[in-house]
Amino acid sequence: MAYWLIKSEPDSWSWESQVKSGKAEAWTGVRNHSAKQYLQAMKKGDRAFFYHSNVGKEIVGIVEVVREHYPDPSDKTGKFVVVDVKAEKPVPTPVTLEAVKAEPKLKDMALVKFSRLSVQPVTDAEWKQVCKMGGVK
Repeated sequence: MAYWLIKSEPDSWSWESQVKSGKAEAWTGVRNHSAKQYLQAMKKGDRAFFYHSNVGKEIVGIVEVVREHYPDPSDKTGKFVVVDVKAEKPVPTPVTLEAVKAEPKLKDMALVKFSRLSVQPVTDAEWKQVCKMGGVK
């Protein structure tokens, strides 16, 4: 299993929206080629942190990839892809960007180094550290 981080602006699609839907949702709207490559690398069963960008700037939940990449229905060019994700569980204590930056063990995390990238890989060690910080069992 691989780990990821996906970002969403909570005023357009929040963790609460993901949970409330109660089903798998297509992760649409990614228009960056690096992020597209990460979506293409995701496999069914992978996990991702759900990160609120712009407002909040914090990791608030965990989703599971339930369908691997396919064409993004919102992309008229046909160049970009989506995966379907389903809410798995909340992060009991949201982990802020500030807390991530303050943790020496996370200094190389993509969230710190490539802050604008909307889909990012997360290493096993980073996943464990963020889960520890957020009280995820």
